Amino acid sequence: MSRIDDLIAELAPEGVQFRPLGDLGEFIRGNGLQKKDLTDEGFPAVHYGQIHTHYGVWATSTKSYTPSDMASKLRQAMPGDLLIATTSEDDEAVAKATAWLGDTNVVLSGDAYIYRHRLDPRYVSYFFRTEQFQSQKRPFVSGTKVRRVSGAALAKIRIPVPHIEVQREIVRILNQFTQLEAELEAELEARRRQYEHYRYELLSGKNSADGDVLRLGDIFEMRAGVHIKAAEISDVPTDEKPFPCYGGNGLRGYVGSYNYHEKVVLIGRQGALCGNVHRAEGKSYATEHAVVVTPKVPVDMSWAFHKLTEMDLNQYKTKSAQPGLAVGRVKQVETQLVPIEDQRRDGLVLNRLDTLVNDLSFGLPAELAARRTQYEYYRDKLLTFEEASA
Repeated sequence: MSRIDDLIAELAPEGVQFRPLGDLGEFIRGNGLQKKDLTDEGFPAVHYGQIHTHYGVWATSTKSYTPSDMASKLRQAMPGDLLIATTSEDDEAVAKATAWLGDTNVVLSGDAYIYRHRLDPRYVSYFFRTEQFQSQKRPFVSGTKVRRVSGAALAKIRIPVPHIEVQREIVRILNQFTQLEAELEAELEARRRQYEHYRYELLSGKNSADGDVLRLGDIFEMRAGVHIKAAEISDVPTDEKPFPCYGGNGLRGYVGSYNYHEKVVLIGRQGALCGNVHRAEGKSYATEHAVVVTPKVPVDMSWAFHKLTEMDLNQYKTKSAQPGLAVGRVKQVETQLVPIEDQRRDGLVLNRLDTLVNDLSFGLPAELAARRTQYEYYRDKLLTFEEASA
């Protein structure tokens, strides 16, 4: 970072000014655009949910479009503006932002803001990801299930404003980290597709001459976990709460003694991720938001995990404001129960492939996790300055 140190020593020897975002630009609320208005061609359009799921620090093209006549009636972001998703169920994700660097204007949905400013757009986007930004934002986040922050609140957050050359040098360094991360993610995604291909071939792409076609309810017992109060769950294991506890979205935390399960498969029962399949090795517990799957007949539980994952149980969730897994329908779904020897062989092969693409302590996933940690460290460090005295 000697280049940045040299630039600061030359351009800001007395420190860097900190300014409210509202003094450096304006926040313009998105309007009118809904998911149903998105098309595959037309005028570039961004829905706030896509900022959470699709776009990174900056974007040069859009995933979606909307008819030009509709776009002409909506507020438009210009190249260099920041697009900010101001709602989420997760406080950390509130005000996730991406810099729009495309060569045309773009329309933005509601629950999002356009920030039109006088800074390097990628510098501002990186700042929105720092702990420095998060710590200032948290007191302004409001709402119950859906958490949100207003443009007026964001305008009060103070950002360090070094010389434009310093901003660009910080962007250059952080771009190198994000480029490497993107390359690792692309390689990991290719391996995931390979894993999913082999999983399909082993479990669904072939039918053994042996084995019976049975309903899932004849193969497995499926029942909800127990109600566990949030106060009884610890974020980390302790002597009093040593056992992992799973909810509808996977590991929830750690608890003390309940009616435990041992080596089971769990299916999310409620929420947006209901139907997702998890597995728990050893002694564990499950809340009422998870379905506990245990065998009624001899079954290899590794095979069961991969089999249920391949079957895409998300398709059996109820169509309501609060989706839930239709367990009765799942029990009626038919599948082929191959001989136990085939189950053990296929389960072992798929476990190895699963480790290659999902185990954070091994191989490419471990390298990607390490690079992300390194990037976050340098991002926060590079965007921390000594403030100039007034």
